[in-house]
Amino acid sequence: MFKEFREFINRGNVIDLAVAVIIGAAFGKIITTLVDGVIMPPIGLLLGGVDFASLFLTLDKAKGVPASLADAKAKGIPVIAYGQFINDVLNFLIVAFVVFLVVRAFNRMKSKQATDEGPTTKDCPYCLTTVPLKATRCAACCSDFQL
Repeated sequence: MFKEFREFINRGNVIDLAVAVIIGAAFGKIITTLVDGVIMPPIGLLLGGVDFASLFLTLDKAKGVPASLADAKAKGIPVIAYGQFINDVLNFLIVAFVVFLVVRAFNRMKSKQATDEGPTTKDCPYCLTTVPLKATRCAACCSDFQL
């Protein structure tokens, strides 16, 4: 069982997955900082100085109307903190868009490399079977090619 576990861990894709999770967590922190510190303040300013993270709806007004979300939590007043939800949705959309851009750039680079390499196959002049470019004999009809 230990041997199987070691083989599982030593697979390349498990290591790649671990690296992806670590980089993804770090990337998530960067995006959270970007959204909270750079993107949301101008949006809040455009909407009249609103800080989305502090938006909430008081559920039990009998306990009083809190001045802030922190005040509501300190007094134990039940609230719906929809502002943080808005921040989290924006975080998700920004991360998804950035991942889309990275994957799109990678796919373009990959397709450009494939076209730069040129053709890798040719057709047999006798039977028209596709054969590797470096082949000297057709696997289908056994014809010799001119070099």
